[in-house]
Amino acid sequence: MLSRLSEWFWNERLWFPEGLGWADLEDRDGLTYAKASDLWVSLPIALAFLIIRQIFERTVAIQLAAALGVKEKVRPQAAHNPTLESYFRITSKNPKQGEIESLGKKTGYSESQIHRWFRRRRNEERPNKLKKFKEASWRFTFYLLAFIAGLAALIDKPWLYKMKEMWAGFPMLTLLPSQYWYYMIELGFYMSLLFSVASDVKRKDFKEQIVHHVATILLISFSWCVNYIRAGTLIMLVHDASDYLLESAKMFNYAGWRKACNYIFIVFAVIFIITRLVIFPFWILHCTWVYPVTVYPPFFGYYFFNGLLFVLQCLHIFWAVLILRMAIKFLPGNNIVEDERSDREETDTEDDEEEQEDRKNGPVQNGHSPLNNNHHRKTE
Repeated sequence: MLSRLSEWFWNERLWFPEGLGWADLEDRDGLTYAKASDLWVSLPIALAFLIIRQIFERTVAIQLAAALGVKEKVRPQAAHNPTLESYFRITSKNPKQGEIESLGKKTGYSESQIHRWFRRRRNEERPNKLKKFKEASWRFTFYLLAFIAGLAALIDKPWLYKMKEMWAGFPMLTLLPSQYWYYMIELGFYMSLLFSVASDVKRKDFKEQIVHHVATILLISFSWCVNYIRAGTLIMLVHDASDYLLESAKMFNYAGWRKACNYIFIVFAVIFIITRLVIFPFWILHCTWVYPVTVYPPFFGYYFFNGLLFVLQCLHIFWAVLILRMAIKFLPGNNIVEDERSDREETDTEDDEEEQEDRKNGPVQNGHSPLNNNHHRKTE
């Protein structure tokens, strides 16, 4: 069965137009072509990225955070309470109203104190600002270097300026060393992001991030196997063009450099919209969808490749909406740009006010207001 599955998977009719196949990508006359077996190199590269990242975050990122004045806010700790702790870990981190009343009877806490305890306990499990800064600085460093490297590899290539050239001579497109390493490093990096996504700061677009990483890995791998390398390098360059700006804006955000964060975010938003909503769909996607059918009949690989590009474009639109929301928030004069995807830390200012009212209305027992205060009499 495995043999049949392998035979079906590598069927030339799935990967190439009619009349072309794997034999056309065999090395000959001193010329080198991309091969599926080359992709195994990305696995040790991904492992190397995971190791380098740990070293980077514990050395360079820490020093950079200190230089930019990243200061971690001291979070109030939830008081030790076995009953609430057990409920938090086993039952729910967000108890409902009826459950809060039941917990109040068991602990002698008022409703506001229980709300405060769960809020502080949830905050304890949220990543701190330094962790967010280290992650952003790591991605900023890679995206910036990847963009510079990609631009250097493509600056003298004709398909950067005339995109139809990406199909000239397809599929017998020789592989350049710069293309090889650009591909393997990008693929290894996105694989490392997929491996570490569970331990990274979890944002509201967590599922979209997973879809993006998987689609990117499939897109890079597939384009390599069928020698869509010229199109692949352009796609990677377009994506790297704005990502480092977003990460740098986050870094200044965490450091409290509000004006720098806002200015960089404006530049990022403009470049993101130009590259992801203009250049990508109307130049690159148009060239991969419309032009190839004038050269060869459509085949499965043609639809699969462009299908992945359409998935990325849907994600671009989704993120563009988030970016515009953030831009609208600070345009009237707000001081800081917040990441719409982040799980914001909760504050207990309102509960502090309620606690003051509790203390006015009744005595305090063991540092907490008794359950039978005026608020509870009304509910009873």
